[in-house]
Amino acid sequence: MSMTDPIADYLTRIRNAIQAQHDIVEIPASKLKREMTRILAEQGYIDGWETEAPTPDHPSELIRIQLKYTEQRKSVVSGLQRASRPGQRYYVPATGIPKVLGGMGTAIVSTSQGVMTGHEARRRGIGGEVVAKVW
Repeated sequence: MSMTDPIADYLTRIRNAIQAQHDIVEIPASKLKREMTRILAEQGYIDGWETEAPTPDHPSELIRIQLKYTEQRKSVVSGLQRASRPGQRYYVPATGIPKVLGGMGTAIVSTSQGVMTGHEARRRGIGGEVVAKVW
């Protein structure tokens, strides 16, 4: 299966796992996905994550994400949205970084200084590619 947009796939896998109330979701790893996962953890959207080295069954590295739910088994993540797409990149200057849900959500921005939240990029005054939005 050719993967034209691995980030969209990453978000969809998380969305589907939440929909199915899974506790853990495994996703093929990449540097960007690892960074996005780190941000999800730092921002409290997930309970934790780890990467798993390649095995004979899984020739590539996997990211194993522990999804987070409230006591009512409601997911902490209520929405994940791809912002930039391979065919339609979404670059913004620091001043143009979108506020997600009036600042309640998080924009994940890939900048020349690494992947960070929109808040952090705005604070540092650097723009970049808005990869996704989480709320």
